[in-house]
Amino acid sequence: MGIAAYKRTISQTETPRQIERRVLSRATSELDRFRAEYDSAEQGLDRLGILAKGLSNALWQNQRVWLAFQNDLSQESNTLPPNLRASLLSLSIWVDSHTRGVLHGNNKVAPLVDINRTIIRALDGNTMQVME
Repeated sequence: MGIAAYKRTISQTETPRQIERRVLSRATSELDRFRAEYDSAEQGLDRLGILAKGLSNALWQNQRVWLAFQNDLSQESNTLPPNLRASLLSLSIWVDSHTRGVLHGNNKVAPLVDINRTIIRALDGNTMQVME
């Protein structure tokens, strides 16, 4: 099956919300693989090594997801309530800034994983868990 046919099949069997959840879950899983090791590293050189082992790629994948969210949220055709759109856009800007801090060795990965998991729960419709 060609890539176009595969994409067509996915779009016919999954809602956009399900696709967003799946893609964000994958990015979160990759970040989480490196979270404990990176966040507990005390030396900058140790963190650089973890970035080189794959964390930088995981951060880039996560960033791509959030850039896609940012693009969608900025479209006039987006049907989310304006306040929610503004909050999510603000969150995406925070993710971008925090990611740069991780790449420079100043920030931890855990907050990115936590934010993603909160959004995943919201995409699942678990708004009570998000509120807690």
